[in-house]
Amino acid sequence: MTSEQTSPGPSTRPYLAAEIATQPDDWAAARELATRYADILPAPGERVAVIGCGTSLYMGRAFAAAREAAGLGLTDAWPASEHRLGRDYDRIVAITRSGTTTEVIDALKAYDGDAGITVVTATPDTPVVSLGEPIVIPEVDERSVVQTRFATTTLALLRWHLGHDLDPVVQQARDALDEPDSALAVARAADQVTFVGMEWATAIAEEAALKLREATQSWSEAYPMTEYRHGPISISAPGRVVWAFGPLVRNFARDVATTGAHLEHRDVDPMADLVRVQRLCLLRAADAGLDPDQPRNLARSIILD
Repeated sequence: MTSEQTSPGPSTRPYLAAEIATQPDDWAAARELATRYADILPAPGERVAVIGCGTSLYMGRAFAAAREAAGLGLTDAWPASEHRLGRDYDRIVAITRSGTTTEVIDALKAYDGDAGITVVTATPDTPVVSLGEPIVIPEVDERSVVQTRFATTTLALLRWHLGHDLDPVVQQARDALDEPDSALAVARAADQVTFVGMEWATAIAEEAALKLREATQSWSEAYPMTEYRHGPISISAPGRVVWAFGPLVRNFARDVATTGAHLEHRDVDPMADLVRVQRLCLLRAADAGLDPDQPRNLARSIILD
């Protein structure tokens, strides 16, 4: 880890806090990126695969679900390690903040098909840049090991490309940043959090659960909202939270209420609501005396021998 990536220490503000705070402006700026790189982003009707690891994979899953819901073509999202690119794709999108993740590099090197390859990364002059047509956005790179603004800005770029109007989402994210800490009091004290969503918001739920695990070592899980009744509901209880992204399915609030768990839900875009989860990570990490910039057993990039 270089000196530039060294944690600021317990007495100073985490890098993660500053990186979370830039997201509304980052998402707004992604509109121009979507226009600039339109020719190397998936075109309507193309068969598309998105690959990544961890948070990058969840952003790929969100994009895939949103693109298929818009009727723009088959879109798969795979962990880079699964090497499923032998299918008949027209475009491959690889997402990797560091540009050095071994599984992503290996997948692209092993691919011998005819699909166009688009690489989204925050880091220039890294191995992945030479393996496709690059979209390099160093302005959203991060010092924290925990990913926030690179991943969400990549998703914003892809959503602008799909034709989503993110102007209201940008404002909702600003509102989330302005909320008092007390708005997160119940989730802050909870001993377990289950995140749920539907369609592309399911991937946001998965990312939220990952963030809470990474930054705070908390017990968190994620499921499609309609699957909550099929087992996960058994873990809900007083003192625990069910956090729902996007519109609630029928009778969902009633079902959570029967467990005694607290339902956390806002009528906002799931990406903006994710900002509230990121803020929750900062609060719970501080309460536990943890450094959210340096999660236990994690590094900025997974580089395998």
